[in-house]
Amino acid sequence: MTQQRPTIEYRHNFPLAAAQVAALFDASGIRRPTDDLMRIERMLANANLVISAWHQDTLVGVCRALTDFSYCCYLSDLAVHRAFQKQGIGRELIARVRSAIGEQVALILLSSPEAMEYYPKLGFENIKNGFIIKRAR
Repeated sequence: MTQQRPTIEYRHNFPLAAAQVAALFDASGIRRPTDDLMRIERMLANANLVISAWHQDTLVGVCRALTDFSYCCYLSDLAVHRAFQKQGIGRELIARVRSAIGEQVALILLSSPEAMEYYPKLGFENIKNGFIIKRAR
């Protein structure tokens, strides 16, 4: 007997509470400043493309991006609750971002070491010509 996947509803730019997103970040394994809800709130307020995944009334995934909808899109966060990982939710969140930005917009991201093998499976190319000035915290 195969286990049925839960029904997931995807929402585009749906208002999210900072505490809700912080709890998801913690449950997903992504490292973000979840002890600083004001910072999470600013992260959400200043993103112009947020796709969320819901199982019933529970936030189980989020993809947060900043884009000009013309040339480039920075995918800042991709988080899926551990209990819902490996079910295609992350793949679908990214697919919806790609659909929203269109084919003329490059999608770029910084990957955690743990996810370096994940993103190529979704069509991302590893590039060597990037630079970063790291944040203080």
